[in-house]
Amino acid sequence: MTERKKVRIATTSLAGCFGCHTSFLDIDERLFALLDRVEFDRSPLTDIKHCGPCDIGIVEGGICNAENVEVLREFRRQCRILVAIGACAVTGGLPAQRNHLDLGACLSEVYLTELGVVNGQIPNDPELPLPLDKVHPLHEVVKVDYFIPGCPPSAEAIWKFLGDLLAGRTPHLGHGLMQYD
Repeated sequence: MTERKKVRIATTSLAGCFGCHTSFLDIDERLFALLDRVEFDRSPLTDIKHCGPCDIGIVEGGICNAENVEVLREFRRQCRILVAIGACAVTGGLPAQRNHLDLGACLSEVYLTELGVVNGQIPNDPELPLPLDKVHPLHEVVKVDYFIPGCPPSAEAIWKFLGDLLAGRTPHLGHGLMQYD
């Protein structure tokens, strides 16, 4: 009997809240069944910091700084299929609420003039990634193959999506699996 090659999956989080990864972990004991068919590269289940070659890459969060752009482009290069998961990855989500504001004015408000700020200064350490003027969804920077909307999508939606993809079917999330709350 020949052993079937496991599908290699990696995940990463950019500008977001990590809620989509939490929903992924909410698959609970079904993760054990998933482990029969997949192996994880970079994910909340491993301590791997850089993605190696993978079949499926799952990204949550939008793009708000130069480091997010670098991480996303490298991740895309390593992943045969790229999945944008959650509102932040699909549309920019909550972090994109700052897009109608001037970035300089926003930084000044937060670090210089906010109540309680005494002798504040805008962070300017070379170790900090440079913020972008706007927050962007993933598809504005790299090619995205699939989108799982929601804030966050439910564990059921993620489970159904992965089941379809692993079975060779085009993933379809019907009524009841899509949520936008």
